[in-house]
Order: sequence, then structure tokens, then C-alpha cells
Amino acid sequence: MKASRLAAVTAVAGTAVLAVSSPAFAHVSVQPEGAAAKGGYAVIDFKVPNERDNASTTKVEVNFPADHPLASVMPQPMAGWKIEVTKAKLAKPMEMHGEKISEAVTKVTWTAEDKGVEPGYFQKFPLSVGALPENTDELVFKAIQTYSDKEVVRWIEVQQKGQEEPENPAPTLALSAATDDHHGTAAAAEDTAAKTETTASDDSGSTGGSDTTARVLGVVGIVVGAAGVAYGVLAGRRRSTGSAA
Repeated sequence: MKASRLAAVTAVAGTAVLAVSSPAFAHVSVQPEGAAAKGGYAVIDFKVPNERDNASTTKVEVNFPADHPLASVMPQPMAGWKIEVTKAKLAKPMEMHGEKISEAVTKVTWTAEDKGVEPGYFQKFPLSVGALPENTDELVFKAIQTYSDKEVVRWIEVQQKGQEEPENPAPTLALSAATDDHHGTAAAAEDTAAKTETTASDDSGSTGGSDTTARVLGVVGIVVGAAGVAYGVLAGRRRSTGSAA
């Protein structure tokens, strides 16, 4: 009886150790480089780990949300990868920088031209995107990962509030609060203008002070000069009086 209980306890303990020591299940994710503010532009990285021991990741497809289309999507060139940007007509044109946009990016595909992402490695796939929507707190991108042995993993399950993370969660980008300047240039221009105005005011004050100082010194010079002349005249008269005596 004691032996059976000891065996059971040992088995449970062993299972617990395995559970604790096993690595967390990695998945395709997306993170911004810096901030991803509503209404602005951002560089975002899709992090793709290789979860297989005997196959490489040779293709990555990222599908963009149709309910929040992005008109501007620019991939960064990557050695060893062919990049294809797919666009489609919008059911409802959107306006950006005063111009109407009738199409938006629906998918970006990276296809390996060499070894791809080998076992034990991960790869970041960067994109410059915008303008980010202002009427949502997050963007969900559905990704498809293809391995060299033709296995396909679909990271397309949307996380539901209050529920556990799904087995194959879709990459989700959290958006931060909108800033006064979406591009980061208007604020800088205002700061520059303010600094210029302040500098101009300081320069004007310095010029005014210099003028005042010059005038004071001029008056002092005139007074000193006049005093010198008067002293000279008086000294001359005294010499003349002394000689006559």
C-alpha cells in the first residue's frame, strides 16, 4: 500500500516537473518599433519562430483586416526573401491627406529564395504601415506559416475577451492613444517656430540693451570730454595769472 502511494506521488511529481520545464508554445506575433498610435504611421515587425526540428519556414503570408483597411503598406527589403504586396479595390473609398484612396493592401507574402527560417531560429518581417485607424484599439492580422515539408500552420484564431488564448492565435497589434501630430512633423515644426520666435525676441532684447548701453556710454563720454576741456581752460587761466604776477 505504501509502495503504491509512493509510486503515485512520484509520478505526479515527475509530471509537474515536465510541465514546468517544458518551453512555452511560441507563435507568430506582431509588435511595433516604438509606438503604434491611432491615426499615425508605424513600423511593425511580424516575429516568426520556427517550431519544427526537421523543417524550415519557407513562406509567410500576412492578411490585413478588411474592416480597417490600410492604404499605405511598405515592406523592407530582405535578403533571401521575395516579397509580394497584394491590393484590392475598396467597397467604400477612404480619404488620406486630402486624396481619395480606392484600394488598400490585403496581403503581404514573403517567400524564401534560400534556406528560409531554419530550425532553432526566428525571423522578423518588418512593414511600414498607415494611417492606422482611430476607431479601434487593435488590429488583427491573420497569418499563414508554411514549412519546407509542405506543412501549413494557420495563425488565424481571434482572441476572445475573458477566454484562454487559442491554440493558433492571430497576431494582434495594440494601438496607443492618438497624438496631436500623426506624422511627428507638425509638432516639431511648431517647436522650431517657437524656438525661433523666442530667439528672435531674445536677440531683439539684446539689441535694445546694446543700443541703450551705447547711448549711455556716449553721454558719459561727452560729459567727461566737456569736463576735460573745462579743466584745461581753467588751468590755462591760472598759468596766465601766475606769470603776470
